[in-house]
Amino acid sequence: MKEIILDYLVTFAIAIVLAAFIMTFVVQSYVVDGPSMQPTLYTGERLLVNKFIYRFKEPERGDVIVFRPPGELSNRKFIKRVIGVAGDIINIEDGIVYVNNEPVPDEYAFEKIRSSWFPVNFPLKVPEGHIFVLGDNRNNSKDSRHIGPIPLKNVTGEAFFLYWPLTKGGLIH
Repeated sequence: MKEIILDYLVTFAIAIVLAAFIMTFVVQSYVVDGPSMQPTLYTGERLLVNKFIYRFKEPERGDVIVFRPPGELSNRKFIKRVIGVAGDIINIEDGIVYVNNEPVPDEYAFEKIRSSWFPVNFPLKVPEGHIFVLGDNRNNSKDSRHIGPIPLKNVTGEAFFLYWPLTKGGLIH
């Protein structure tokens, strides 16, 4: 009987260590909170974040990422889409986002940007070691227009799979 109990305890301990390793270094669950990524993601949806991928490559334009913003909001995690990478020139004119003087194809954007005033001055060159992010719901998103470029060290990972609700489950584009 002692052997069976010991076997279960060892198996349970291994499972806990393995789960902690996976959640710390590989994949983490994230719950969407707020309308900033609509229509791509909605409040309450649950997704998986690949924490491992950016150890081998940097975020690319179009990636949906989870990160901690710099400054006073650093105690929260945000989810946004990468619009610009280091060296890109970002500009916003007449509600249209431009990267390197080319309009961004906004197939993900909820609507055209209505405001022309932001705390960040445009055009803006994305510094080395940073990315520029926007929410898909451009008019209801606190993003790089407000908080500036995001340091790569603040990026948790890439959101890649929506698992709840089950009816909408699948890869995130």
